[in-house]
Amino acid sequence: MLKENFTFKLLQNSDIPKYKQLVNAINDAIAKNDITIGDSLPSVNVMCKTYELSRDTVFKSYSLLKEQGVIDAVPNKGYYVASDTKRVLLVLDTFKAYKEVLYHSFINNMPNNIITDVQFHHYNIDNFETIINNSKGKYYKYVIMPFDHKKVASVLSDIEEQNLLLIDWNMHSNPSNNYVFQDFGASFEQALIGAVTLFKKYNELHFIYPNYTNHSKESITFFKSFCDKYGFKYKIITNPNEFIIEKNIAYISVSDRILGSFLEQCRERDFEPGVDVGFLSYNETPMKKFIYKGISVVSTDFKMMGTKAAEFITKEKPMQCYIPTKLTIRESL
Repeated sequence: MLKENFTFKLLQNSDIPKYKQLVNAINDAIAKNDITIGDSLPSVNVMCKTYELSRDTVFKSYSLLKEQGVIDAVPNKGYYVASDTKRVLLVLDTFKAYKEVLYHSFINNMPNNIITDVQFHHYNIDNFETIINNSKGKYYKYVIMPFDHKKVASVLSDIEEQNLLLIDWNMHSNPSNNYVFQDFGASFEQALIGAVTLFKKYNELHFIYPNYTNHSKESITFFKSFCDKYGFKYKIITNPNEFIIEKNIAYISVSDRILGSFLEQCRERDFEPGVDVGFLSYNETPMKKFIYKGISVVSTDFKMMGTKAAEFITKEKPMQCYIPTKLTIRESL
């Protein structure tokens, strides 16, 4: 039998299916060491009688846990806890270089009994909905990177809040959610203040926000605020075809495609980055310190974001955290 300190409280009016409530209860009991490897589980009949569940509900729960390797069964003896391994779902937008930093930081801070499945939604709501719907009830915790679509919140609504962590972008969250977000607003503006002296070498600041990007528009608002406060002439460029570099202009770009175009145009025009033109790139990657003579960046700490997300999994505590945005000065500015 289950240990006496194991309790399963069935919520009759919950949107969470009964079979999933039972799966979650057993996974939580294992996570808290209320039950351990080798402990027996009640038979299907006993579970049905004790909690007024149908045989189909209990059998579906046990079958799912058995499929995941959490429990196993011995003929004529019943079900028992087979493993304390827990599965976590990590859903990212795309696998860009800076997201790779986040991913490795998250994985490297996971204990051996945590298995992480990684999927990518690519900002496609149908893909996102399929990933989430197919994962419900199968994972111990969910670490999800949301995006700007009106259906995201409803898709996530069936995941219990204590098992869900939203990361990277504050989209569709509520005050009770667990989250680890970057700050595209005030923290971004504060980082720009650290480059005021360097920006003054140039006549204007141009913010490149290509129409294909999924970057937060909040950064545009705070860029304008920064320029107004410090008296910089500025321009917002959304059409990448209009990105033609000019001498004595400093560029801030949220797209690495624009960085490639910038360096190519510098070579064609014989412009020296950091002297004739300036460039500040959004989002640090391991290679930017080596590109040309070094690309200046404004970026959140994706390694810290991965570490904090891992803490949500391993420490069993609520998590609400903003990772600050910081400036790294190199030769391009």
